Formats: sequence, structure tokens, C-alpha cells
Amino acid sequence: MIPFAHYEQSAAYLRKKLGGFQPEILMILGSGLGQFGELVENPIIVPYPEIPFFKHSTAPGHKGRFVFGTLAGKQVAVMQGRIHLYEGYQPEDAVYGVRVMKLLGVKTMIVTNAGGAVNLDYKPGQIMLIADHILLFPMTPLTGPNEERFGVRFPDMSTAYTPALRALARKAAAETGVHLNEGVYMYFPGPQYETPAEIRAARLLGADAAGMSTVPEVIAARHCGMEILGFSLATNMAAGILDQPLSEEEVLETGEACKESFGKLMLRILETM
Repeated sequence: MIPFAHYEQSAAYLRKKLGGFQPEILMILGSGLGQFGELVENPIIVPYPEIPFFKHSTAPGHKGRFVFGTLAGKQVAVMQGRIHLYEGYQPEDAVYGVRVMKLLGVKTMIVTNAGGAVNLDYKPGQIMLIADHILLFPMTPLTGPNEERFGVRFPDMSTAYTPALRALARKAAAETGVHLNEGVYMYFPGPQYETPAEIRAARLLGADAAGMSTVPEVIAARHCGMEILGFSLATNMAAGILDQPLSEEEVLETGEACKESFGKLMLRILETM
């Protein structure tokens, strides 16, 4: 269990770096989506390795830094890259940034990822609004003694993805003309891509997209009492759907190709929050 004092020291370091800046929204950007952080106005950039006790991000396409500043009139903390379990970290390491942001006063989290489309009606490049998720693996950041200063022992997950924020996202998509699917995201720890059999099982269980992140952060944010909005960018069809291998290059290329529509939707959502 990470000592609470570590979170406090990390938060104190960031408060000093930020001066009087107070982030209100945390945005976590997944693979291929990190370029959205470049839009932040008056940025204050803090690489993860500078922050006491913060882990390094090693995944492709992840810069591994915070960008604090203003975006669409909102004061944001943008994580350009996240920590994954497959990098050799523990679940509580993967959500460390979420908990530090809670201590800085953040109340809302927008989390994004690059995922594989499980739903056969989806197409690469489309964005899915996450309505719910599936976690079948015994990996949760809440394992072990509960830190009551963050939340209760048994947090409710029935509305982990805030219904009011999802309604706002649907409205923003209609206003901007961005196609928006809505469905269930299934978490696989990686780093290997899922097998065709696993994807068939995911589809039978009701999943529409699959990926290697997001769920640990959502669990921690919900535990902390944050409002949550989640998106999965379909960067490829999941394993076994097409007769071709999966690759990280495809993920990054699709993210780059979709940055305009993704950015348009995110900015409109921020404007109306």
C-alpha cells in the first residue's frame, strides 16, 4: 500500500510548481491522443519523473508528463500518457496521478484510450462513449487496506460513468457532427493483444470495445468521488475480425488521423461543462 504521505508530497510539489493555478478537470490521454494536450493555453509542463514518487510512462506515444493550463475556458490538468500494469507496475501505481489530482481539488475526470473495436458495426476511427466496463481480472487499485481519506471500502460502481456527463457528450457530438458510438469497454491487462477467442468471449459478454487501460483509473476516481466521462477511440478492429495482425503503429496512425474530430468533440464538451 502506498503511504498517504507520498500522495501528499507529490501534491505539495505540484502546488509549488503551479503557483496559484487550480485545476478543476483531469484529462487522461491514451495512445495516439496525446497531441490534444498541445492545445492547452499558458501551459505549465511537469514531466512525471520530476514529481516525487511518480512512476515513469514507457508506452509508445505517451510523453509521460502533465500539462496544466486553460482549455476551452476550463482549468485542466492533462496527462499526456498514463501508467499501465503491463509496464511492471501495481494497480495503485497506475492510478497514482488520479489520487494526487484529487488532493489538488480536481472533481471531474475525462479519460480516453485507444481500443480495439469488438462490436462488428464499429469502424476504425470512430469514438465510443463508455457507458460501462467489464473487469474480469483480479486487478484493482482498491486491493489491500482501504485509504478512507480517499473513499469508502466498498464504492458503488453502478453509475461509474456519470449519466449527466454522458448526456452532455451525446449533445456535444450532435452539435459538432462527430459520430459517437456508445457502449461497454472491456479491460485486458496486456501487453499482448487479445486473442480472437478472447474477443469472441468479450462480445458474448456484451463488450463493444477492448483495451489495456482506463478501468483502474475509473475505479480509483469513483472511489475518490469524482465525476467521470470516458471515451475509447477505435484504432483497429479487434483480433480475429479482420485477416491481419494487430500493431502499435496502426494504433498511433489512427489516433493521428482522428485528432481533428476527437479534438472538436472534446473542446465542445469542455465548453459546455
